[in-house]
Amino acid sequence: MEYRVLGKTGLKVSRLGFGGIPIQRIDAAGTRVLVEEMVKAGVNYIDTARGYTVSEEYLGEALEGYRDKFVIATKSMARTKEAMAKDIETSLNNLRTDYIDLYQVHNPNMKQLEQVVGAGGALEALLEAKAAGKIGHIGITAHLPEVFEKALTLDWVETVMFPYNIVETQGTELIKKAAELNIGFITMKPLAGGAIEDATLALRYLAADANIGVIIPGMAEVKELEQNLAAVADTSPLTAEELAKCEAIRAELGTQFCRRCNYCAPCAVGIAIPNVFLFQGYLNRYGLGDWARDRYGAMPVKASDCVGCGSCESRCPYNLPIRDMLKKAAEQFGE
Repeated sequence: MEYRVLGKTGLKVSRLGFGGIPIQRIDAAGTRVLVEEMVKAGVNYIDTARGYTVSEEYLGEALEGYRDKFVIATKSMARTKEAMAKDIETSLNNLRTDYIDLYQVHNPNMKQLEQVVGAGGALEALLEAKAAGKIGHIGITAHLPEVFEKALTLDWVETVMFPYNIVETQGTELIKKAAELNIGFITMKPLAGGAIEDATLALRYLAADANIGVIIPGMAEVKELEQNLAAVADTSPLTAEELAKCEAIRAELGTQFCRRCNYCAPCAVGIAIPNVFLFQGYLNRYGLGDWARDRYGAMPVKASDCVGCGSCESRCPYNLPIRDMLKKAAEQFGE
């Protein structure tokens, strides 16, 4: 396993990290199996969040006896000092540890970032927790380039986590600047939220970038871990065929696609918006029309039930025209 120093944190992290979102789909026992396999493979970076329901709790139980083998990163969407202080204590309790290596401000927009750094903001709680030894380092996660750019000017920011993959390369120059400033860069959504089917190609593409500190695909099964380990271990240059496949993926997905982050939820009428677009992708791209129609048909609330309120669009970090996309999906599925 290759290791990198994560910017100014000084933390030595494995090139491949572990994204904890999919933990929500399994159980504590399954999480323990994954942790044991990661120890064997030398994967030492774990990413989770307060917002990932049971993820912190399952990981905390699974890490019993292995705490010293891992760099643990979590995050909170709290914006005030009081709320952040409470979340830090909850994270410590859930993860069954007396310190967290990296605690991050989770996906603020520009207005929320002002609140975080202002009087009574979340930053005050983070700095106090760091001084008390409860957290080791402070970072930020973002989906918007302007937040990434602003983060690079803030002296308390030690790491930035941002989407970067074959399709989403809007952060390329900012990633280079982060490296120049010795701010650790963490790649989220390496498979574009599951939109990129070829995980091996996606990870090889990222592993070739020296400015990336750690890549954190979400994993829920040992076979996924094994596949991802093999991809990152292959340090040979991308072939002409692989580069051509990257271009084909970009042409196919474009920029307006759902990453299944679920920030659009809850829908006012109960549409499972990411599922609509997931099934639409299988309908249009993967030759699984019958499968997609069956799954879509089983949805209790369909794209055609959209009332056009726009609440989902106000929450989408990618500014997708969700209402128009739902209309198109409804037309393609015929309901």
